[in-house]
Amino acid sequence: MSRRGSVLFAAMSVIWGIPYLLIKVADGGVSVPVLVFSRVAVGALLLLPVALRGRQLGALRGHWRWLIAFALFEIIGPFALLSSAEKRLASSTTGLLVAAVPIIGAVLAQFTGGQDRLTPIRWTGLIVGFGGVAVLAGPDAAHGDALSVAEVLLTALGYAIGPMIANRKLQAVPPAAVNTVCLGLAALVYAVPAALSLPPAVPSAKVILSLLGLGAICTATAFLVFFALIAEVGPARATVITYVNPAVAVALGVLVLGEHLTPEIAGAFVLILGGSVLATRSSSRPPSIPETPPASEAPPVPSTSRAPLAPPTSPATSAALASADEGPRPADRTGAESRDGQPLSRFSRSVADGEPKPVQGSQPGPAE
Repeated sequence: MSRRGSVLFAAMSVIWGIPYLLIKVADGGVSVPVLVFSRVAVGALLLLPVALRGRQLGALRGHWRWLIAFALFEIIGPFALLSSAEKRLASSTTGLLVAAVPIIGAVLAQFTGGQDRLTPIRWTGLIVGFGGVAVLAGPDAAHGDALSVAEVLLTALGYAIGPMIANRKLQAVPPAAVNTVCLGLAALVYAVPAALSLPPAVPSAKVILSLLGLGAICTATAFLVFFALIAEVGPARATVITYVNPAVAVALGVLVLGEHLTPEIAGAFVLILGGSVLATRSSSRPPSIPETPPASEAPPVPSTSRAPLAPPTSPATSAALASADEGPRPADRTGAESRDGQPLSRFSRSVADGEPKPVQGSQPGPAE
């Protein structure tokens, strides 16, 4: 990873480890719609001057379908689900459950055209990681918080889909414009519900500061840094920030909110993060052996008595000619002869001329 990538990674690890604490604080003073609306509205207002100054909004033409999809999976759904879940779950538990994002991303990549296939090691990571989720979520689900656990896991699903959309469909669009519009769309969605659920009194300063921090730091700044991180290291590595986010969330929950560090949390932390590392392990493509150059690129035949090689044929034509029962093959019509006077095929001729003999199975296989 480059130095720029390392700096962006470190920044995102901290920036997106803080929201769990701030959401927990804000949940105590405002409703979920008000929390989400405040967060996205502040973020959109801070990013709008950046998008307008660079005249970036015009570049969004033709991308509205994917902008709406990104807003839905990365902002509109997850922000509300996460805020709702934290009304009943500890912030440290929520942060650890969201750490399943790389595991979910690895599964999604397998079924959406990803280049890497699931090797035994990656399957092991998936099983270990989901085992950690079960260890962490089991007690909460057993005590009636199954809905909250489901909300957090749906949040993780959205956070896994969002980077895929950003990388595959919005990579060429200015990040400030994307985030400004998507946050604006989310603000429109939650404007009416927020207006209908305003608190009866002005929230405390602690709640207001938490809302401002969520909008300015954890949303506006975070999305700009996150898009830069995706462009620098790719979506798979970008989601690996969830390896560090839970540590920040757990530490803040214990130190600031007085949450208990239970054996279940400690065990789940090891299982989820260890599984994530294995599940997103980079695959290495085996080195390929150079193929025999095609006839048109073959080196000149040293003997002047031989005619030049026949031009290459298409695969379909070659297959048809290879299955013919009568008549010499094109490779045998070149006039090239062996020592006993028999015509040389292209394969025999390449060996005779010192060209490398093709090896069975030398074609590069799919990435592991």
